[in-house]
Amino acid sequence: MGKQRTALVTGAGKGLGAAFARGLARDGCSVMVNNRSHEGQPSSARQISDALIADGFSASHDDHTVDGKGAAQTIIDHAVETWSGLDILVLNAGITGPAAKVGTLADADIRAVMEINFHANTALVDAALPHLIASPAGRVLFIASSAGLYGVRGRASYAASKGALIAYARTLADELARSPVRVNILAPYAATNMTAAQGEEINEPLHPDKAVAAAVWLSRPECQRTGETWIAGGDYFSRATAIEGTGGGTPGATADWFGENVERLSATGGGEEYPGAEAAFAGFFQRARTGSAN
Repeated sequence: MGKQRTALVTGAGKGLGAAFARGLARDGCSVMVNNRSHEGQPSSARQISDALIADGFSASHDDHTVDGKGAAQTIIDHAVETWSGLDILVLNAGITGPAAKVGTLADADIRAVMEINFHANTALVDAALPHLIASPAGRVLFIASSAGLYGVRGRASYAASKGALIAYARTLADELARSPVRVNILAPYAATNMTAAQGEEINEPLHPDKAVAAAVWLSRPECQRTGETWIAGGDYFSRATAIEGTGGGTPGATADWFGENVERLSATGGGEEYPGAEAAFAGFFQRARTGSAN
């Protein structure tokens, strides 16, 4: 029997993070449940880990905030020392920030969202990468949002942070493509305290548990897919990707020509997706060279 897989889930004291921690534990992982502690309140991370242990699973907890000074290394070291290694990193911790339209957002609020949702995650990856590469099946799962794909009114900083996270994750997947590490992104729809804070109605069909199947499978050794973004919620799943249409061109193109052909040029039917920017440029250059008379 092989060594039990080990996982760290950030922001796992409640909601989606707790659901991911439970799902990984039930899938046979030893799970480090991370969530920041609040003075005068019981540790939510400990409550989740204690419940898992009571149910016969292997779990421990970590109360550090992900954006504290030196926190990333401390959190990773804690997981590695507890489980003698790290196989799975699920980056779930995040905040929405205040609701405000562009132009009314305070710079400090924008930076606070980016610090937790983006910079804290890159620091965790830096600290975890040597251990994940040493694992026979290192897995990184970034928990993003469809807001990072499409934007969302009143939450520009949140959308920007998740968009940055998706681009970072895809780059990491491309850079690690020849290693055993697989990197993917999950954008879940779920009724949680975070969505309730935005005034959204709690909807039982969107229980956090109904997004867990994708997170668990994408963390398994048999998952060889990498650099992908998956949407999950209500026990329904789909993959999202950026597509470049075939477009068209003409020698000496003018603004008038572009405007006259904009509908045709904007069509994405029959378009292609690419694993990285280099491949996208090569594809664009090839289309431009062979289709310049279109």
